[in-house]
Amino acid sequence: MDPIGTTVLSGSLLLAAPLALAAGLVSFLSPCVLPLVPGYLSYVTGMSGTQVRERTSGSGGGGTATVAEVDAELATRRWTMVTGSVLFIAGFTLVFVAVGGFIGWLGDLFIGYTDPITRVLGALTIVLGLAFMGLLPGFARQFRFTWLPKAGMAGAPLLGILFGLGWTPCIGPTLAAVQSLAFVEGGAGRGMFLSLLYCIGLGLPFVLAALAYRRALGTFAWLRRHTRAVTVAGGLMLVLVGLLMVSGLWTELTIVMQQWAADFQTVI
Repeated sequence: MDPIGTTVLSGSLLLAAPLALAAGLVSFLSPCVLPLVPGYLSYVTGMSGTQVRERTSGSGGGGTATVAEVDAELATRRWTMVTGSVLFIAGFTLVFVAVGGFIGWLGDLFIGYTDPITRVLGALTIVLGLAFMGLLPGFARQFRFTWLPKAGMAGAPLLGILFGLGWTPCIGPTLAAVQSLAFVEGGAGRGMFLSLLYCIGLGLPFVLAALAYRRALGTFAWLRRHTRAVTVAGGLMLVLVGLLMVSGLWTELTIVMQQWAADFQTVI
């Protein structure tokens, strides 16, 4: 098997990878991030969600534009929005992947204590899941930067870095659960890989929102009305992962996956 395939299929990455991706998506849908998306997109493009609504409804004294006219105007800015979103994602990905690499490196140092550490981190993941659901008051804290870089493309990557640093306490439960998996996996490369998947789950919806901005505004409104369901589902996912780690089932599933991967052959 090729080295890349060996890396991805070894250990418990087959279990951890989809969970890291899902954790990123849950973070995007959380009350910490979702309400901020229209603001971030307008920050790099100059057209806010409020302006879009006013122009299609006739409110705010701005006249009434047809949906087709607003879509046409947004189409001229679409790739600017997509490029700005990608640069923004690159900023927080740099932060989270660097942290994931360091956590994975630490896990490699303590590889001889994998079993007790896995159980302790499992208990921590359970606590994080309960905190994400709002069952542990005081855990969902935010530290926000009051200074922002200049709006536009040049400021998008820096804004992403500030997002990665400033909103970490808020998205902490899901991010910390992914970093716990990175620690258990051991190795800087694996920690960076899991963190990258988390960033893809968190960042891809930003790009999709940029591609269909006006339609995304309606979707965000619906998701905000169902925020509780999203947080409960995300919290239950973390609690389940934690229970698997504490009980030792995570290790047993890893062994099963290793045996399956040993017989796996790539097509090419």
